[in-house]
Amino acid sequence: MTAESTAGATSEGTAGGKLFIGGAWVEPDGGHYEVIDPATEGVVGWAPEASREQVHAAAAAAREAFGPWSRTSPEERAVILARTAEHIQRHLVPYAGLAQAESGATTATARAMQVAVGASRFRRYAKGALEPVEQPLPPQINEAGPLGMAAVTGALAIRQPVGVVTCITSYNNPWANPAGKIAPALAMGNTVVVKPAPQDPLSVYRLAEALQEAGAPPGVVNVVSGSGAEAGEAAVDSPDVDMVSFTGSTAVGQRIAEVCGRGMKRQLMELGGKGAAVVFDDADLGSAVAGIGTTFSFYSGQICTAPTRVLAQRGVYEALVARLAAYAGRLPVGDPRDPATVVGPVISAAHRNRVESYVELGRKEGARVVVGGERPSLDRGFYVAPTLLADCTPDMRVVREEIFGPVVVVLPFDDEEEAVTLANDSDYGLIDYVWSGDVARAFRVARRLRAGGVGVNTVGRNMEAPFGGFKKSGVGRDVGSYALHAYSEVQAVVWPG
Repeated sequence: MTAESTAGATSEGTAGGKLFIGGAWVEPDGGHYEVIDPATEGVVGWAPEASREQVHAAAAAAREAFGPWSRTSPEERAVILARTAEHIQRHLVPYAGLAQAESGATTATARAMQVAVGASRFRRYAKGALEPVEQPLPPQINEAGPLGMAAVTGALAIRQPVGVVTCITSYNNPWANPAGKIAPALAMGNTVVVKPAPQDPLSVYRLAEALQEAGAPPGVVNVVSGSGAEAGEAAVDSPDVDMVSFTGSTAVGQRIAEVCGRGMKRQLMELGGKGAAVVFDDADLGSAVAGIGTTFSFYSGQICTAPTRVLAQRGVYEALVARLAAYAGRLPVGDPRDPATVVGPVISAAHRNRVESYVELGRKEGARVVVGGERPSLDRGFYVAPTLLADCTPDMRVVREEIFGPVVVVLPFDDEEEAVTLANDSDYGLIDYVWSGDVARAFRVARRLRAGGVGVNTVGRNMEAPFGGFKKSGVGRDVGSYALHAYSEVQAVVWPG
């Protein structure tokens, strides 16, 4: 699907450039703003610009819908989530075309990792809605005292919905990321206000259409968008909002947390990362290079879980650098609609400039640019060449700060103790990686890494494993059943036995 045909599709249909509030499509107070295709620099469509009052109206609609929705049976919620998954799957190709136009993802990524994963998350939480929410606790024998006679007291822990949840989503995956918030929140009986990233909000309105078609009652799901900070700020500070689920930068997450703290709102924060990839001299270098190389190829490095900070033991340091350089140099960069393309554009001209400024900073700091470092010679689009910076030191900004692009930095280490020290010398702690032929050592090192997740000889994910970060990489855990816990409060009920 071309950018032009996608633009035509987004200007028609149910949404028609409108906000989705209380089950109705509403004209935005602030008009519309352009959504730009990162590959062509053409206009994909026009997104609605919500006013602060409209965002608060969306939260009020979610508040009104919360009571009835939270009292629906788990089976009823499961049916709606399953229907949503089916609707998304039926429309996978056009939805993926829109996601590709908005985000610059390759065709394979837009279909398999964006839209298909979005559908699978709704299927997962259709089942999740049926998971038990009550946990019986062992009875407690209480002696007679000021609180009453001797008795055996029973107890039950019950997970209850939090209430109204604001979901603020990231630009790198306009289907899987919103689905990973909306589906478990609804499964638990919450209602939501979704504020998508300004760069690619149109897909999230399609998701709202899917939920509406599936039978989600008015007000259960609301979507508001904006090109600046106003809509997001209103979605956080609304008095009707009980919880904020945010995926994005640490800096923005800190500002959201300050507002949440004043209102005692619950938080789920998935923030930045600077994943360390520890490669020991007995590692399978082919596996390590393929895993680390996903920083170049997957979302053009615009993913917080990427192994961007490589720590290589000196025995394999030069070989690893050479193999990473060869790998990066072979990756086709260009039009994401071309089946041969592996590396598409980054999200915007501003972000391209930011990534390029980090590469130049690395040069000035003394890093060796082994491959990349120059803008690809393409007529249009926001492209960054896969770049490898070697001979880095721990104090360099390119080592310490999240670049969020197809840039890998490499540092040497001598022994296991130094590897652990270097890996943990970071403000971030989302996902780290260890490659070693000695599995016992790999697991020993993994246990010492201050990160929410560790991949041992893989960059793969187990989608039932808890996901979240240590330190400035976030607060809380989701994915699998952990997401159901994240979007719930625990209530204790006790009674005399």
